[in-house]
Amino acid sequence: MKAVSPLVGALVLLAGAVLGTACGRGGETAPVAAPSQVPADRAGLIVVPPDSPQFKQLRVAPVSVAELPTDEVTAPGRVIIDPNRISRVLPPVGGRILKVMVRFGDQVEQGQELLTMDSADGDAAVSAYLQAVSTERQTKAALEKAEADFSRTSDLYEHKAVAEKDVLQAKNDLATSKSSYEIAQAVREQTRRKLQLLELDPNQFHQPILVRAPITGRVLDVNVAPGEYRAAISFHTDTTAPLLSIADLSTVWFAAEVPEASIRLVRAGEPVSITLIAFPDEVFMGRVTRIADVLDPQTRTVKVYAELPNTAGRLRPDMFGSLRASGRPVRQAVLPLSAVVEEYGKRTVFRERAPGQFERREVTLGPPRGDLAPVQQGVGPGDRVIVDGAMLLKDR
Repeated sequence: MKAVSPLVGALVLLAGAVLGTACGRGGETAPVAAPSQVPADRAGLIVVPPDSPQFKQLRVAPVSVAELPTDEVTAPGRVIIDPNRISRVLPPVGGRILKVMVRFGDQVEQGQELLTMDSADGDAAVSAYLQAVSTERQTKAALEKAEADFSRTSDLYEHKAVAEKDVLQAKNDLATSKSSYEIAQAVREQTRRKLQLLELDPNQFHQPILVRAPITGRVLDVNVAPGEYRAAISFHTDTTAPLLSIADLSTVWFAAEVPEASIRLVRAGEPVSITLIAFPDEVFMGRVTRIADVLDPQTRTVKVYAELPNTAGRLRPDMFGSLRASGRPVRQAVLPLSAVVEEYGKRTVFRERAPGQFERREVTLGPPRGDLAPVQQGVGPGDRVIVDGAMLLKDR
């Protein structure tokens, strides 16, 4: 047996003394450290006693399923006048403007008098009608005579008093007279119709020509003043400068430029939502009426036109805004945005494991649709999560 060195022996005696002292204090035993336990929150489980005030502030509901579009596009645009509801008033005849009875911005009704003109064409129309009436009377008299001549000649021919050629001549004269009378009737009706359109009395000369509103709407511009002379409409006359322009603004269009990659989400006849800079807190519902047939090669966009009701007159042409269109909806799990909290750059929800016990779940969400967001990963239909009060557990 090897001898113990003096240094080792001293250390053994010192250790024994220390142990003896610890055991000799009133017979007490030194405490033994218990096995370490991971707190509930560090294990991913948060406990909120069901009878606590905090638990009463939490609202738990299952993850629901709803129909939401899978894709969406937002395109800039502006309000424009419905091209089917604008009328450019042109002079029906050439003449001098006598009086303008409306001003810029006036609301007019269909048939309302807009202006009057002094025109020689009006007198020419009256004269043409009177001549047509006179010609009709003459041809009618000639027709009556031709009918009588044919009847007499036919009777004489039956009694062998005239030759057959006389009967044929009388018959030809009758046909000619009948044709002339029918032409005279057509000319008289044509000239009468022109007087009707110009609202002229066929028995009076030097009548002013009235120009009336063709539609109900707002006067957008007035390009004429009393005393000006305006030529009649013809193929050789520039008709790009009308006397007045009237637009019905009870319905307007919203013209948007949709990117080429998203045009598949827009379909004619389907509803779209529109927001305007002038009314940032409102959403206007429109309907797609037309999609352009060509693509703009510079901007790679397609023009989309949506119809908007404007009965209150709040929507004005050239107001800027944006159009939003969505793809066809599909059924998918959704979460209210109030259920999601941001923790360290991650989106988290609190899933219920048991009453008063919740676990964190990182979720992946799609683009929100209103106050709902589609769930792509993390929780599924039937999972119960905190939908109100989740912020109370954020730091636990």
